[in-house]
Amino acid sequence: MKSLLFLLLLATPLQPARIEALAWMAGHWSGTADGVETEEIWTTPGGGIMLGMHRDAGPKRTSYEFMRIAETSEGIVYFAQPSGRPPTPFRLTESRKNWVMFENPAHDFPKRIIYSREGNALCAVVDGGGHEEKWCWEKK
Repeated sequence: MKSLLFLLLLATPLQPARIEALAWMAGHWSGTADGVETEEIWTTPGGGIMLGMHRDAGPKRTSYEFMRIAETSEGIVYFAQPSGRPPTPFRLTESRKNWVMFENPAHDFPKRIIYSREGNALCAVVDGGGHEEKWCWEKK
């Protein structure tokens, strides 16, 4: 019986009870792709919240986004605000060491936001509706 319980625990995706489990995302991250300089900055967790900012700056494209990850009564939620629009919530649905997924199946695009640490890089994937985009940044 103990081994069955252990196997069930291994098969169940871990979900952090506290936002501190996402501290691996904190930092100032930057990179360049196709002539566009990108930055993503995340604060360390504190008071049940992390704050983030993303910026793309290039000769033909400049965009920005404000982000927030917060402990709520619904669990841990990622709020995205691209170009200053009202926040869109994405609920944390799965996490492992240095990997986390937030989802909002009702949203047009993206439906999922995934962050991971790959060596010295922070990577983000947004996907949904047959389209996927991925970025990786090095710690600045």
